[in-house]
Amino acid sequence: MESTHLLGGSKKRVKIHPHTVTAKYATHTPYSPQPGVHTHFPQPGDEGYDDAPSFEDFGSFLEETSDRKQLTESKRWPLTLFGSTDKDKDTTRKPQAAGGGEGSEGGAKAAKGSGKGVGEQLASFGEASVSASRLTWVGLLGAALAHGCLIVLTRLASEHFGLGPLFLLLVRSIVQLFSVAVPLQKGENPFGPSGYRLRLLCYGIAYSLSLCCAYSSFTFASPGNATTTWRLATTALSATLAFLLLEERLGLADGITIAAGLCGLALVLLPTADESNTDSPTDPVVFWRGAFGWSLSALAGLWMALALVGYRSLKERVGVGTALFTVSWTGCVLAPASLALLQEGWSWPMSAPAWGLVLGLVACSIVGFLGMTHALTRLHPALVSASQSIEVPVALMLHLAVLPVAPTAPEVVGNVMVILSVGWLVAMKLLPSRGGGRRQREEYEEILDSPIK
Repeated sequence: MESTHLLGGSKKRVKIHPHTVTAKYATHTPYSPQPGVHTHFPQPGDEGYDDAPSFEDFGSFLEETSDRKQLTESKRWPLTLFGSTDKDKDTTRKPQAAGGGEGSEGGAKAAKGSGKGVGEQLASFGEASVSASRLTWVGLLGAALAHGCLIVLTRLASEHFGLGPLFLLLVRSIVQLFSVAVPLQKGENPFGPSGYRLRLLCYGIAYSLSLCCAYSSFTFASPGNATTTWRLATTALSATLAFLLLEERLGLADGITIAAGLCGLALVLLPTADESNTDSPTDPVVFWRGAFGWSLSALAGLWMALALVGYRSLKERVGVGTALFTVSWTGCVLAPASLALLQEGWSWPMSAPAWGLVLGLVACSIVGFLGMTHALTRLHPALVSASQSIEVPVALMLHLAVLPVAPTAPEVVGNVMVILSVGWLVAMKLLPSRGGGRRQREEYEEILDSPIK
């Protein structure tokens, strides 16, 4: 690689090799040997040798006129990140500090100010991160509360107004089609960006299949047991699939906390004393009906885990509004197919309370979806699903408020374990670790002092 620069009144020809750099000076550019003409280069001791620019001068000139430096300075942020402006100011003050005592004191004050700036920047970045994490977890807990209300409203609509679960799923999917206004307002394609539409379609089908399986299981099994099985399977399988498909691992503390929550859900699923100590022969139809309902809820967990992992891989390409529209139109296709397959009747709401319950169900479903999907852009899918386990205790308390029935001891212990696990998970993510600020600052200053930026 060769480059020619004009330094002073002479031309400079530089040839750079991988390990050596040689510079030659000539009176014309470019230098091309001519037959019979000998060009004399100044040598040490010759007249005019000292007038030629030195290699150090060329190095400084090359550094000042290099395209790389101009490109770097042109792309520098107005408000620099990680204190690059403070560091540049400190480097410009170093020659002044070498002049005398006052300069040294000024350099010390500048260094002290730089350290203070690093601390302030670390604090500001930490506060911004904690604020975003708090909003994410508040949204997740709000989604869990909405899902708990959704379970109770679905059960009330089925028992008191004769509205089938799959019909409710179809109604909410139709209402949620209005979410197409969100991507259209942003100027985005509602069916996803080019190159990611097939993956978005697979995500929508997996999510809708999960809802269809879960709502179908309400017909064959208890809604409470079906929901608990659905959540347990979703949490366990999302952790496994995220590791296998996305190579995202859970930390040790997160894994232990999630395992404790899964144990709590398993306790909730334990049969009661009346169910386990019955002496009457079990009807095969009842047994296989219940087994089919449990299988559907477990299959719903598998589809939901695939959907969570699928959106996690699309988080930077697909917005929440586009995802909601995708789930809505795929639900409008799959819900009628499930209705026809299970031969569930169509029953429209015939009273104002029924319509109010349906609208409340739609609102809860939208809030739950938005909270979960937004959290997937920042958190592990297993953490998102584990935080939604709080819907089981919420649904139990709301159900007890409507129908006061004494819960069993395993249900109480299991729900308490779920609440404690989710609370501990939130506390670990939001509360600052002891000594974390000092360690973070030391690592940050080490990066600033490193020659490689």
